[in-house]
Amino acid sequence: MQTDFTIPFAQISNRDVALVGGKNASLGEMFNNLSAKGILVPNGFATTAEAFRYFLRENKLEAKVTATLSKLDAQNFSNLPQIGQEARRLMAEAKMPEALAMQIKIAYNELSAQSKDGIAVAVRSSATAEDLPTASFAGQHESFLNIIGADAVVDACHRCYISLFHDRAIKYRIDNHFEHMQVALSCGVQKMVRSDLGAAGVAFTLDPESGFREVIYITGAWGLGENVVQGAVGPDEFLVFKPTLAKGLDAVLKKKAGEKEKTMVYATGGGIVNHETSLEKRKQLVLDDSEVHRLATWCLSIEQHYGMPMDIEWAKDGIDQKLYIVQARPETVKSRTTANVAKTFSFHPTEKEICKGKAVGKSIVSGKACIIHSLDDAQKLKPGEIIVADITNPDWNALLKKAVCIVTNKGGRTSHASIVARELGIPAVVGTNHATEVIKDGQEITVSCAEAEVGKVYNGKLQWEEKLQVLDNIPATRTAPMFILANPDRAFELSFYPNKGVGLLRMEFIINNAIAVHPMALVKYDELPDDAEKEKIAALTAPYKSRQAYFIEKLSRAVAQVAAAFYPKDVIVRMSDFKTNEYASLLGGKIFEPEEENPMLGFRGASRYYNERYKEGFRLECEAMKTVRIQMGLTNVKLMIPFCRTVEEGRKVIEIMDEFGLKRGDNGLEVYVMVEIPSNVLLAEEFAKVFDGFSIGSNDLTQLTLGIDRDSSIVSDIFNERNAAAKWMFATAIQKAKQAGIKIGLCGQAPSDYPEFAQFLVEQGIDSISFTPDALLKGVENIHAAEVQLSNTVK
Repeated sequence: MQTDFTIPFAQISNRDVALVGGKNASLGEMFNNLSAKGILVPNGFATTAEAFRYFLRENKLEAKVTATLSKLDAQNFSNLPQIGQEARRLMAEAKMPEALAMQIKIAYNELSAQSKDGIAVAVRSSATAEDLPTASFAGQHESFLNIIGADAVVDACHRCYISLFHDRAIKYRIDNHFEHMQVALSCGVQKMVRSDLGAAGVAFTLDPESGFREVIYITGAWGLGENVVQGAVGPDEFLVFKPTLAKGLDAVLKKKAGEKEKTMVYATGGGIVNHETSLEKRKQLVLDDSEVHRLATWCLSIEQHYGMPMDIEWAKDGIDQKLYIVQARPETVKSRTTANVAKTFSFHPTEKEICKGKAVGKSIVSGKACIIHSLDDAQKLKPGEIIVADITNPDWNALLKKAVCIVTNKGGRTSHASIVARELGIPAVVGTNHATEVIKDGQEITVSCAEAEVGKVYNGKLQWEEKLQVLDNIPATRTAPMFILANPDRAFELSFYPNKGVGLLRMEFIINNAIAVHPMALVKYDELPDDAEKEKIAALTAPYKSRQAYFIEKLSRAVAQVAAAFYPKDVIVRMSDFKTNEYASLLGGKIFEPEEENPMLGFRGASRYYNERYKEGFRLECEAMKTVRIQMGLTNVKLMIPFCRTVEEGRKVIEIMDEFGLKRGDNGLEVYVMVEIPSNVLLAEEFAKVFDGFSIGSNDLTQLTLGIDRDSSIVSDIFNERNAAAKWMFATAIQKAKQAGIKIGLCGQAPSDYPEFAQFLVEQGIDSISFTPDALLKGVENIHAAEVQLSNTVK
């Protein structure tokens, strides 16, 4: 029942921000408009803005609080702690008016009418200037969990009122140009989800690091969600691709288990307490695949309803095993930035990092470390220093603005430290586990978040180079610029660059970095000797249905992340091209690989795929690619065969792929071949009958044309892609591809290093040129100049 001071969620919509604040307006909006889509939002009620103003009037507080706040040093905030404390004292000493308290109790009793003992509720602050698209106010005001009983709810509402004048909230209002007494506070009283017996977390309907809009990023941990929000634990992480989610396909691009060190649960008699999470629970993911898809579908519906990227809090009830949405607000950082500027870094540290964690931001900084244990240490921090702490919280917001970087022991990408770092535009490394132990107070350190997902901290003030490029100024070209990629974690960021997709995704790098185990060691695990490597393999594969499933899932999801980032542009995945010595270095690999005098020319590439030594390993590669293309629906993935010596060998590989369920032409599947051996050029017409496209591997083709081992320092100076013989090979391959009517590209460094080489390729009519990420922009510049010159010559 609505009164002057309370209103049930069932009567609230998004139009009621002035009445109940942004957070509660959003809850009412979802409760009333999204339930029909199956989205579960726990019921509740809100106190009104008028209730807060009534509280101020009855206690004659407005003039007193205004007078107190007028004494604030709004430039340097030198007296903020004293002013904030005085404002909170005034609010705390005031009494909840009887009429207001009575209406809150009545509303609570109506909400808990079905339970004779009274229900547990969450009481959350919702300011009338909160959860807006331009200012989230996230974490500025207090929330109270597991509140039981009408009197306790009234007390929690009073404490929410007091929190409007926390130091951090006062400063946030000033920074965002809100008048203090124009902001009213509503309290949302919502049935608690028993996530203390289940799990909870946060979801963003975009990638919070790159701003890539086509994914939903979900984090979660066991117990109540405050641990995830505060960054007290390393949460599980999930990435879901929106376009394939909408088609009902397997849309989970990534699943990563976090440490989940603590589990927040109800305390006896009300309140909350944190317990250590058992080792068994730490290893388990908090959501299974069906739950990830259901939650992601809800998040997508919420985003579509609001018409903007959203920051969503979810909870899973451990009793009824159902998922619930407990908050949703506009995402206010990445959704308001544009990716029209690329800053690239050249950084080559010579020493190993002293600690590492999750990277937030994409930059490098150096400075003195300042160890902060609590706000009592605040005076130690000087502008330009790097905060190193166990964890941060909203009370630190004013302090964090003085820092150039944040490094924490705990937390994930949705933690308080991560969110504030993004808002401030500074890098952070979170979840290092032991930064405060290995970094000394006052130590000069360098922090790099420019190496994709992992952020690293190095000793000393190291050197690096920065280059800024405005992407809007990059001209379009006829020749398609594509990427050479090895690290899937950079795919979302790189998707904003001018490109036509990925011309070479190196599978072997994914196997080495994400899987680390020789495929045959998984196929023939029981034949491995009982040693330390076998134990490592057992530990890595333990969470999966089988050891082979470990390989298939890890590889498929890594490839899918790249395919999703560039969808629907082509992503050409080269099947594994390790040499025998490189394969042998994988876990369990030594017993499956022969020792060769010259691995570069030995048992590599296509020759492995149909050989009994590796055929079953190749089957796992094919199973992973089937998963990506069929189960996950990412049909923009094309496959490429490396080092295919003869036409007959090419046919054998195509036959074995067909046997393993990857048939050329099915669902648009195209299979390319690397042109990197002279025989590929000399018999290009025949290879074109077997494969759908060519990709010139300029390094191998040059060295085999000139008879040079490019790794030999003695003759390496002779290696040159611009040599006449090498150029004849390139030109002939392009000419024959054109005659056969198939596409041809080139992968290599030379077109970005040498404008004249780019001009040569453009003149030959090559379809695409693939570059490493650091070389792409220069490569596009060279392609454009060559095309302009060619056009002028033709005229």
